[in-house]
Amino acid sequence: MVLGGLLPDSPLANVAVILVATGLIWFGSGWLEASAGRLGSYYGLPAVVQGSVVVAVGSSFPELSSVVLTALAGSFDMGVGAIVGSAVFNVLVIPALAGLTTDDDLEASRTIVYKEAQFYMVAVATVVVTFALAVIYSPAPGTELVGRITRPLAMIPLLLYGLYLFIQYQDVSDYDAGVSDVTNVARAWGKLVVGLVVILVAVEALVNGVESLSATFSIPEFLAGVTIIAAATSLPDTLVSVRSARNGEGVTSLGNVLGSNTFDLLVAIPVGVLIVGSAPVDFAVAVPMLGVLTLATVLLFTTMRTELSLTTVESYALLAAYVLFVGWVVAETIGLTHVIKTV
Repeated sequence: MVLGGLLPDSPLANVAVILVATGLIWFGSGWLEASAGRLGSYYGLPAVVQGSVVVAVGSSFPELSSVVLTALAGSFDMGVGAIVGSAVFNVLVIPALAGLTTDDDLEASRTIVYKEAQFYMVAVATVVVTFALAVIYSPAPGTELVGRITRPLAMIPLLLYGLYLFIQYQDVSDYDAGVSDVTNVARAWGKLVVGLVVILVAVEALVNGVESLSATFSIPEFLAGVTIIAAATSLPDTLVSVRSARNGEGVTSLGNVLGSNTFDLLVAIPVGVLIVGSAPVDFAVAVPMLGVLTLATVLLFTTMRTELSLTTVESYALLAAYVLFVGWVVAETIGLTHVIKTV
């Protein structure tokens, strides 16, 4: 039964729950992100740090919640799929929409290109290495290319995120902040906490709805996470980045995208493992998806580096790349292609 028996367990009811949960995620994230931005200004953080750490962590809470909840439910593959799918959505669709909603080209910076983007590429590589170590040192009995990520392995990406925070701290210490206009810090913290609670409840309902649909239509958990959950949990990042772009804050907009993805890969996935103790990962499924994510990141890096801006033509190119990605996922789901070796 859906929502503890309040609704019948039917495809229509599950779709309704998913749509309502998505709306609540959007609403709660609006409070969370606005509060995170005000607190970042209050504590004197530069724009790139506000976007890549404070706002990014806030807008990444849906992804973190989805990984934790799927790990507790024994559907860790769906949570990882949501992270990877959300990351592809973030690096292709969100910058494109932000670029198309501005009158001029979306401005980047050397800090975004040479620090945030390149560190994110390192984060992707670290996750691949962590999954590989799981297959090598903790293989699942009777399966091929399936391993268990243990707590010691989960510490590898977490330690890298600690290095990321240290680098951001160095930037903050060198930054001369102006005068903040935030007068009620307690209220900002209160709205942030309320936003987190709303998102947590909504994500749990979203995951349950997607799991039911996945079982009904025999959709692999990883692919369900890549499509439905990923798109829904990426809405907060879309809202923040588009709003920042409209306000002429291209650095904050792009910093949110890359910082959110870095947090998702290096924190959200390991936290799920730390909570449940260990979680299985299918290397044959995860690596092709992470390979696509790498290609998407390289494409975004290339478009941002050309004149340190994102043009309208480049924005449309990013959207076209995402359409190709979705088409490939659908082809995998219905069996037209067999790049992903699901078990």
